[in-house]
Amino acid sequence: MIALAAYFLGKLLRFGQIEVASADGTTKIFGDGSGPLLGVRFTDRAAEWEFLLDPALAGGELYMDGRLQVTRGDLYEVMEFGARNLAIGAAPGWVALWDKLRAAIRNVHQRNDKLRARRNIASHYDLDHRLYDLFLDADRQYSCAYFERPGQSLEEAQLAKKRHIAAKLLIDERHRALDIGCGFGGMGLYLARTTGARVEGVTLSQEQHDIATRRAADAGLAERADFRLQDYRDVEGSFDRIVSVGMFEHVGAAAFDEYFAHVHRLLSDDGVMLLHAIGRSDSPGATNPWIQKYIFPGGYIPSLSEVLASIQRSKLYVTDIEILRLHYADTLKAWRERFLARRDEAKAMYDERFCRMWEFYLAGSETSFRVDGHMVFQIQLAKRQDVVPPTRDYIGVREAQLRRREESAPVPWRATA
Repeated sequence: MIALAAYFLGKLLRFGQIEVASADGTTKIFGDGSGPLLGVRFTDRAAEWEFLLDPALAGGELYMDGRLQVTRGDLYEVMEFGARNLAIGAAPGWVALWDKLRAAIRNVHQRNDKLRARRNIASHYDLDHRLYDLFLDADRQYSCAYFERPGQSLEEAQLAKKRHIAAKLLIDERHRALDIGCGFGGMGLYLARTTGARVEGVTLSQEQHDIATRRAADAGLAERADFRLQDYRDVEGSFDRIVSVGMFEHVGAAAFDEYFAHVHRLLSDDGVMLLHAIGRSDSPGATNPWIQKYIFPGGYIPSLSEVLASIQRSKLYVTDIEILRLHYADTLKAWRERFLARRDEAKAMYDERFCRMWEFYLAGSETSFRVDGHMVFQIQLAKRQDVVPPTRDYIGVREAQLRRREESAPVPWRATA
């Protein structure tokens, strides 16, 4: 094993235990001996150097290429082990410099003009739609679920998420609503079916648009749920309600002011907006380079301080904030387990390298919420302070009303292909 790597791994890996096998056949155990013994193996000496020089990028690439292999435990256990040790230790100086450099140039990677935004979205969301059927709930909710109680199924928790958001929107049949980043249409269809509102959804993904439109027609909701392949910046008109779930992470920090300016322009004077997005609990930073390169080009998870500062400049009022802490960790765990159970089907669609990439994405994302302090925030916005009740009691009341409507007009979970 490279002596420099052994030195820094010894400094970094303070607790737990992991056996690292080098390309030359030597092994060394790091940690304090507590917990189960985990293990990884580098298949060639170059892989050790690549990992040492830039672990944030190389770790995922080496795993994808089979040059970094898990020999004891599973991938998630190894990634959680590393994340927990990083949380209490200090990375080598050159790794910290990488982080500072990436933060300094983050706006270069996050430029999401209309052409680049469409290309970035297509790279992830226009994958074969059958891939998402392997691990999402039947309504194809590709965002954080809302687990109301332990042991709740993913389907139940995703329905609870939609219900929770609808309650905060204070939405009914009188309202015209805009869904910014409508995904496969589940949120918009829920609002149209359960509240009677007229919903317009926009997405940059051709695959999502086609499925959402077909689902609206199949459900007999085409007159109340209209999905368009359109950039939110090109939307015109005034909306009583605006919802955005899991789209804000694709805006980029430099465009936050532009985003909220458009929300202000589109929202009626007595309107309500609900923003549901991933956030980081620490200070502003940069997107993980592996995620940036392979999973979400142009994406960025903001700190709440960045978002609130931009909202203040937009002259919108923050009328409520809720932080969902471990809900996304549990969502990702369910996705990861479902994907692994049907991994062979994903391999038939793509190949082994793709499956390794997707495993690394799901496992690493789960550790970011379970260990690194990532969370989901729901921010309710308005142009006036008096358009929502002065206390939060109405949320539970409205959720109960929505449950009764769901029972009288059941929400079909099974999405049509």
